[in-house]
Amino acid sequence: MRTDSSPGTLPAREHLPAAGAGTPVLDVVIPVYNEEKDLKPCVRRLHEHLTRTFPYAFRITIADNASTDSTPHVAGRLAERLPEVRSVRLEQKGRGRALRTVWSASDAPVLAYMDVDLSTDLNALLPLVAPLISGHSDLAIGSRLSRSSRVVRGAKREFISRSYNLILRGSLQARFSDAQCGFKAIRRDVAQVLLPLVEDSGWFFDTELLVLSERAGLRIHEVPVDWVDDPDSTVHIVKTATDDLKGVWRVGKALATGSLPLDRLARPFGDDPRDRTIQDVPQGLARQLVGFCVVGALSTLFYLLLYSGFRTFTGSQMANGLALLVSAVANTAANRRLTFGVRGRGGAVRHQAQGLVVFGIGLVLTSGSLAALNTATSDPAHSTELAVLVAANLAATVLRFLLFRAWVFPDRGRSHGTPAEPSWQDAPAAPAWQDAPAAPAWQDATLPLQPVRSPLPTRPYRPSSPSDLDPRDFR
Repeated sequence: MRTDSSPGTLPAREHLPAAGAGTPVLDVVIPVYNEEKDLKPCVRRLHEHLTRTFPYAFRITIADNASTDSTPHVAGRLAERLPEVRSVRLEQKGRGRALRTVWSASDAPVLAYMDVDLSTDLNALLPLVAPLISGHSDLAIGSRLSRSSRVVRGAKREFISRSYNLILRGSLQARFSDAQCGFKAIRRDVAQVLLPLVEDSGWFFDTELLVLSERAGLRIHEVPVDWVDDPDSTVHIVKTATDDLKGVWRVGKALATGSLPLDRLARPFGDDPRDRTIQDVPQGLARQLVGFCVVGALSTLFYLLLYSGFRTFTGSQMANGLALLVSAVANTAANRRLTFGVRGRGGAVRHQAQGLVVFGIGLVLTSGSLAALNTATSDPAHSTELAVLVAANLAATVLRFLLFRAWVFPDRGRSHGTPAEPSWQDAPAAPAWQDAPAAPAWQDATLPLQPVRSPLPTRPYRPSSPSDLDPRDFR
C-alpha cells in the first residue's frame, strides 16, 4: 500500500464554472485490450450520445492496454475522424494502470470511465456526472444492485458479484452497493489526491479507490443503471476474483494498521455554501461526542466488571485503582482511534502518558467519593458503592472529554482558528498534464506510468485559458 505520498486537505467543493473554448468538462476513458471489433461501434455510439445529450464540452479517451491486434490502428482512425476523440497507447496491461495514467494527465474537471462493451445504458451517464459538476459529490458510481436497476445477466455472474460485495461489506465495512460496475466518475481535484494512494493497477483498482474514498469521508453518489451482460466478455473470472481477494486483504491490513493518511483527505467544514458564513464552529464536535459517549459507556461497563472482580480479593480503594488503571489504558486507546481518528503508532506512548494524567484526575474524583462514603458510613453496601462510583465516573467523564479534546488529541488546525496549511501550498499551481512532456501525437503517445507528482492546491478549479493549451492534447 502506498504511503509515501503527501496528500493535502481537499478544498470545499465548488460548482464547476462553464469551461472555456476547447476545454472539456468531461473526459470519458475507455480502457481496451484487443477490442478491434467492438471499439469503433462503441466509440461512435458514445460520441453520438454525448453530442446529442451532454450540455458541456467533452472528450473521449481510448486507453489501449498494450493490445496485440489492430486495436491501436482503429483507435488512431477514430481520433483522426472525430475531433472529440483521442487515443493513448500504454505498453503495459492493466485497467487500473490505464485509468491512473490518463486521469493523472487529463485537464478535464470531471473524469469518467466505462467498459467498451457499453453494457450500461448511456442514459445514466448524465445523472452520473451531474452531482460532480454541481459540487454535490466527490465520486459517482453506477449500481446494478440498486432496487430500481434493471439487470440482465447469468446466474454465475450474479452470484459472484453479490458475493464479492458481501465480502467487502463484511471485511472492509464498505457501504457502497456495487464495486465492480464499469461505470464510474470522479472529480479531478479528488483524483489528484487519491490516485497516489491507490496501489492496484488491475481490476481491483475500482474497489480500492472506493474504499479509500469512503474511509476518508468523501461523498459517493450512486446511480441505478440498466445493465445487460456481455456474453463475449474476455474477463478471466477466477483470476480476477483471486486478485480481488488479495487486494481486500492488503487494503484491510493497511487500514487496520493506520498506514494510510486518510484523515488528511477530509473536506473542511463549510463544504455547504450555506455554512460558510458561520464562524467558530468546532469541527467534528458532534461526531466526537457520539464516539466518546459510546467508548465511555463501554469503558464504564468494563470498569465495573473489573472493580467487581478485584473487590472479591482486595479492598475498595485498591480495587478501584486497579480497575480504573486498566480501563483507562483501554479507554485512551479506543478514543485515540475511534473518537479522534488518530491512526498509526506515532505519538501513541505520549498519548497514553497524557491519558494516565487524565486517569489520575479521575482517580482523585472516584477515590475521594469512596473516602467520603466511608466517612459517612463504616460499612456501606456494595450497591451503594457502585452508585457513588457511577456518579463520580460521570463527572470524571465530562472532564476527560474536555482534556482529551483540548490537550491529549487536539486539532492543530482548529486550535489556530484555521485549517493547517501544508508546506506545498505556496508552490505555484499547475495542472498535472502541463508538466508532462509533449508527445508527437496522442495516438502515438505513451504516457509516463507514475502517480501525480504534485498534490492539489487548495483553491477551486479554474479552467485554463485556450492560449495555455497544447492543441495536440485535444485530438
